[in-house]
Amino acid sequence: MKILVLGSGAREHAIITALAREEPRHEIVAAPGNAGIAEDAAVVHLDPNNAGVVATYALEENVDLVVIGPEAPLVAGVADALRTRGIPVFGPGKRAAALEGSKAFAKRIMQAAGVPTGSATRAASQAEVSEALDTYGAPYVVKADGLAAGKGVIVTGDRNAAVAHADFYLQQGTVLVEEYLAGQEVSLFFLSDGNTVLPLSPAQDYKLLLDEDRGPNTGGMGAYSPLPWLPDGFVQEVLSTIAEPTVRQLANEQTPFVGLLYCGLILTERGVRVIEFNARFGDPETQVVLPRLTTPLSGLLLAAATGSLAGHDWPEFSDDVAVTVVLASEGYPEAPLTGRVITGLDSASAVEGVTIAHAATATTAAHSGAVIATGGRVLSVVARGAHFAEARERAYAAMGKIFLEGGQYRTDIAARVVS
Repeated sequence: MKILVLGSGAREHAIITALAREEPRHEIVAAPGNAGIAEDAAVVHLDPNNAGVVATYALEENVDLVVIGPEAPLVAGVADALRTRGIPVFGPGKRAAALEGSKAFAKRIMQAAGVPTGSATRAASQAEVSEALDTYGAPYVVKADGLAAGKGVIVTGDRNAAVAHADFYLQQGTVLVEEYLAGQEVSLFFLSDGNTVLPLSPAQDYKLLLDEDRGPNTGGMGAYSPLPWLPDGFVQEVLSTIAEPTVRQLANEQTPFVGLLYCGLILTERGVRVIEFNARFGDPETQVVLPRLTTPLSGLLLAAATGSLAGHDWPEFSDDVAVTVVLASEGYPEAPLTGRVITGLDSASAVEGVTIAHAATATTAAHSGAVIATGGRVLSVVARGAHFAEARERAYAAMGKIFLEGGQYRTDIAARVVS
């Protein structure tokens, strides 16, 4: 197949890596891609958020399948433009993508579908925020209603910090103040063709910047998969009580969800609850889920895009484990410093079981074609192993060979599951 992957992050690099290892070989094109993706796929420089440009390119280049990686093109309605022109696309339309684009919409869908989640109040003013904070008490949870690149959530015992977070996002729209839910968090992906839903393997990510879950919230600093501590039947339970009812409710509202339903979950004393939905593969969880996938990814994505998942078996995964550690620029997440050269990538890739998923990288003539950092989360070191101790050792051995001035990363990814 000729497959167009929209996006430029480590998630898209992981998707392309999974597609590229299949036989027979696919023709893979990425837009706009990054320095690492350019080594594994053809790169075209078009705006992935411009629906007309993407659709015209896909038609003119006879693309068989478009895979939309990031949330912005989904919320912009790029999938709708492609479907209107008869192009198979993996990714929900604009209305269904509101499941991620609007926290309030997601809460309404969950309530209508009977999906277990925490209580929440939508607030449009400082007074409403203050009243909701009093209602739920500490720890305080405040979320931006719209897209915020994974950084629109604060969980804090400091009321002033919660108010300041709310004030910032009130400038852009409404916010949600929610009850605090305690427990282990789990990320679980589901493929959907609008009717049939199939699960992938669970993962756990690390949202806070620093070791021991300290520091500001980020887009994700690492992840591991599978989760050996989950109870038996967990995936089936989430499929039956959360994913399928959500997709069914959207279908009932004439808003079919075709693509990847990301369920951000928490295991509370009262059972599984949904923290959030996303409408695309998660980052960095994709980097540890897809390397273990043994079922061809292209067939699953095309089946979802063409409404033919019914009858497919659950996707299968290898018995090994995967750990990913994210390297971020100095100053991330508030004000990352960019333009610095990254060295040691070849040495890191040579570590057994290791691959590098590029996120915010580019090559520059100013440094004789060297790879430079262009954003906050720069790359993910992905390591596989027979067990978590081996995968962790490989991941950090590889990370130790990479140098980025001021670069930062957590040293405790998957440490708990090892111990």
